[in-house]
Amino acid sequence: MKKLIAVAAVAFGMVLSNSALAHGAQAKHGGVVSSAGDLAFELVSKDGKAIIYVEDHGRELSTREAKGTLTVLQGKKRAETVLEPSDHNTLTSKADVKLTKGTKAVASITLAGKEPISVRFSAK
Repeated sequence: MKKLIAVAAVAFGMVLSNSALAHGAQAKHGGVVSSAGDLAFELVSKDGKAIIYVEDHGRELSTREAKGTLTVLQGKKRAETVLEPSDHNTLTSKADVKLTKGTKAVASITLAGKEPISVRFSAK
């Protein structure tokens, strides 16, 4: 019985992982990908800044009028920064952010005309 449950759990996990990949949730910029609703968000650390790329089913989604915040948790340390639109489908942190292995981050993003979205990331 335990083996049957284990096999079912593995099969269920495979189905979910394929579903996530089908929604374009693959890292394209070397970051960590997380999905919320039908949108995919990739958190990348570049030149001391945090950059979040936004896609809708593999297509770049405009962040022109978006706004947000990024909360970074490293052990017991907590830092928060504002996210501002930069390129076509990206939001960039205003303050320097260090993303190391084990870092957890939560982004609260509001796209133009939409409700706020909360996205969780875990750096590997």
